Amino acid sequence: MPERISRFPVPELAALPEDVRNRILAVQERSGFVPNVFLALAHRPDEFRAFFAYHDALMLKPSGLSKGEREMIVVATSAANHCLYCVVAHGAILRIYEKDALIADQLATDWSKASITARQRAMLAFALRVAQSAHSVDESDYEALSAVGFSREDVWDIGAIAAFFALSNRMAGLVGMMPNAEFYALGRIPKPK
Repeated sequence: MPERISRFPVPELAALPEDVRNRILAVQERSGFVPNVFLALAHRPDEFRAFFAYHDALMLKPSGLSKGEREMIVVATSAANHCLYCVVAHGAILRIYEKDALIADQLATDWSKASITARQRAMLAFALRVAQSAHSVDESDYEALSAVGFSREDVWDIGAIAAFFALSNRMAGLVGMMPNAEFYALGRIPKPK
């Protein structure tokens, strides 16, 4: 049985605008497969462009957060939002960045018991607050993050990633997106040296 990509029509690559098609082909070349999120969101090319532009602005820019910490936020908040796609896909990326086969499963199951630093624990507590009850964020949250070394700009990054992936989680639920089978094994078995 073929995996479901979306409840909405998934366009053929040849029918997509050139920039969207080229982005998808570049991802396929790097990873060896096309993550379903690219195909599902290609249903609406303008929204595809906006989504991935904001994704890249948050996840690829220089920041006080490591790439692994950004993925920790995605996995923990996506688990809280019950997003199978993002937990599995970003869990794979997290395992690769952190070179840790266990971290994604720990964060997705109970982030408070994961093998992470006190700084990362404070980061995730705040990210979960933003993802689930942003209206309750107050100055004490900023003080707690400052106490473990986060700048105000870092706090923006933590909150923006949590907020952006809340959107992503809800879109994945809306379209019924399932993770590619390839994600499940990535980063689980260390490569031979």
